[in-house]
Amino acid sequence: MYVHIPFCAARCDYCDFATWTDRTHLVDDYVDACVADLHRWRSAGMAPVDTAFFGGGTPSLLPAETLLRIVDAIPRSPHAEVTVECNPDAVSLDQLMRLRASSVTRLSIGVQSFAPHVLRALGRTHDPANVERAFSWARAAGFDHVSADLIYGTPGESDDDWRATLDATIELEPDHLSCYALTVEPATPLGRLVADGRRDPTDDDVQADRYTIADARLGAAGYQWYEISNWARPGGACRHNLAYWRGGDYLAIGCAAHGNLGGRRWWNVRTPERYIECIVSGRSPEAGGEVLDPARRAEEAWALALRTREGASSSGIDAGLVADLADSDLVHRDDTRIVLTRRGRMLATDVTARLLNARTLTSTSIGTR
Repeated sequence: MYVHIPFCAARCDYCDFATWTDRTHLVDDYVDACVADLHRWRSAGMAPVDTAFFGGGTPSLLPAETLLRIVDAIPRSPHAEVTVECNPDAVSLDQLMRLRASSVTRLSIGVQSFAPHVLRALGRTHDPANVERAFSWARAAGFDHVSADLIYGTPGESDDDWRATLDATIELEPDHLSCYALTVEPATPLGRLVADGRRDPTDDDVQADRYTIADARLGAAGYQWYEISNWARPGGACRHNLAYWRGGDYLAIGCAAHGNLGGRRWWNVRTPERYIECIVSGRSPEAGGEVLDPARRAEEAWALALRTREGASSSGIDAGLVADLADSDLVHRDDTRIVLTRRGRMLATDVTARLLNARTLTSTSIGTR
């Protein structure tokens, strides 16, 4: 289950998510709506969930007792993984202790960088000391599973800045790291600065170098990549994320949340006001949806699998193309699986497109699609 919490104290310059800084007066009504929506799903026979992920926005902006009203309304299987995203500026020791004493098992902390000038360029409000304090509180509260989110490739960031960020994060001993290349969205403040020439655009070659640095440094520190942008120590992989990449089912709670169930996916209305209105009036909050035919489902599942360390099946793929990609150090191959190399992960979109095209042509030619 994915639960979207759309409230933030401040909006980061690069953020293009469904979040608002001026609607905290809606928090109680929004939480009521989420709980009511959960009751609706339960009445329809929803099975207990194996994972729940609270994203945003800033879920940790909500008081613990408020957030736990939603957590407690979710039917969960034994040993369910429950993750809450946290901003280093929006946590307290008491809050984290309350969350851990309940059913929250995992935290994802938005670190982004340990370089103050990079944080300023991203429009982040925290500083490195906030991050260190948040991790200290997480450990004091009893969280064994703590993830750090990092962003690389910000204009003004140097290779040394990125190395220092990685080293400082590793010292905090998270069991999981997500490292994302900065994407400049046109409608964001950062996007407008780039469009006006007041900020340099991102550089693909620089981002590739940063990815190489991250993979090498994290590997040396005992973190194994298990998806293009994610590394974990043994036992630290995010089960919720793995469900996405393995094509699993997930339910959507909250505004702008997306769900997938039995080959049908949907998305909820975008704003908290509309979500509250729908739930209060007894209407579904769904804004749209689509049903994937078996061929498209299989194609998407294959592409998602290729993003992971497990790789994707080589069945139906032209052996000559796979050999060419292997010779170019883009994939590893064995008798049954194709796995991206480090270089292949940096060029994953192109490699996936080439393989999917070959898979489609092969499948069509033998009448299996």
